[in-house]
Amino acid sequence: MKIIRLLVGLLALAAIGSADICAQNATITPYSRYGYGILSDNASAAQQGMGGVGYAMNSGRQINAMNPASYARIDSLTFLFDMGVSMTNLWTTEDNAAGHSFEKHTGGGLSYITLQFPVSKRLGISAGLLPFSSVGYAFGNNITNGAASRQGSGSINQLYLGAGYRIFPELSVGVNIAYMFGSTINDTYAYGNSGSTSLYEREIAVRDYRFNFGVQYTLFQDRTNSFTLGLTYSPAKKLLGHTNIYTMDVNNESNATTAEHAPTDNFYSLPHSFGAGIAWNWRSRLLVELDATYQTWSKCKYDGEEGALNDRKKLALGMQYQPALRGSYFRRIQYRLGGSYENSYLKIGSNSLREWGLNCGFGMPVPGFKTVVNFSFGWLHRQAHPSALIKEDYFNITLGVNFNEMWFRKAKIY
Repeated sequence: MKIIRLLVGLLALAAIGSADICAQNATITPYSRYGYGILSDNASAAQQGMGGVGYAMNSGRQINAMNPASYARIDSLTFLFDMGVSMTNLWTTEDNAAGHSFEKHTGGGLSYITLQFPVSKRLGISAGLLPFSSVGYAFGNNITNGAASRQGSGSINQLYLGAGYRIFPELSVGVNIAYMFGSTINDTYAYGNSGSTSLYEREIAVRDYRFNFGVQYTLFQDRTNSFTLGLTYSPAKKLLGHTNIYTMDVNNESNATTAEHAPTDNFYSLPHSFGAGIAWNWRSRLLVELDATYQTWSKCKYDGEEGALNDRKKLALGMQYQPALRGSYFRRIQYRLGGSYENSYLKIGSNSLREWGLNCGFGMPVPGFKTVVNFSFGWLHRQAHPSALIKEDYFNITLGVNFNEMWFRKAKIY
């Protein structure tokens, strides 16, 4: 009954709270004006502290939505529930004809909600609410006979249900099916010197589904070491939903017109997405993982145009160390460190976008329970290439609470 209540709660949250999820948007960059905004890799707070790795990770004590094959490794008596919130500080610098500018912004909100439970010794189930992309920006510039300002907001979210099955002790497979929903809105205001104000607005509303397949295979294992290979794949597909384009004389709203209301499937699409990772685990105390991500965005349509986006390529390296599984409190803390480098899918004119960052984190056990409170701290630098355009530096804090309960243990009668 507890599982049913939580599943119903998640469904209700998606049904009545999609606008609230979009509103709690931590994205605050003008680069999110392009494409579908800033993408998410669905890393939990613990994984973010390791640079966002997870394709080969299969701990039975943490939910890993990056590879559904990992669900098969959950203990048969365990129920997991993980929720994360984040806060971001952004510093932007820009050198242009007007000189050197510097700005600071702050954002934050809900990051994810996930749960996982076993069905049998070989089969695990997971469900949750994850971000796919988010948009958030506001800036302006001068134009002929006036000024213009640009604003954007919204997000695309994923309500997913997944299963992982262990075929052999060394081999697990899994699949996530996600219902994608949400909207992104891009507004352009034109302010004339005569006092007139015009609005051009484009909304992309998504109502779609997507599959993500995963495999994990233990290449080698003995009493002290194990090496695990993880692979994921999401097929390319047309993006379902609709677009709305509005024009409006703000001084006379009765003159608003809808220039276009059309389905998105002939104008927008999603790429083939590949993920690969290899993890080394030593005595269940040290975990080191290297991940690679590749997405074929250059083959996708965006606003009816193919080639408007770049292929996305990302490398991430992370580690987690726990001095002892039992003993004093500080020896049971999980210490994490990681880093990543990415060629983004976003294209700004003739420029591509590059990102690199460093992360660290801690897993703090709750005394007397198996629940762990995860903190991750990350610094990210983002700028265009070959022209730097706007340089951005992020400092991000994510707090995640990973509830670990023994819900399936049979009561004993004494």
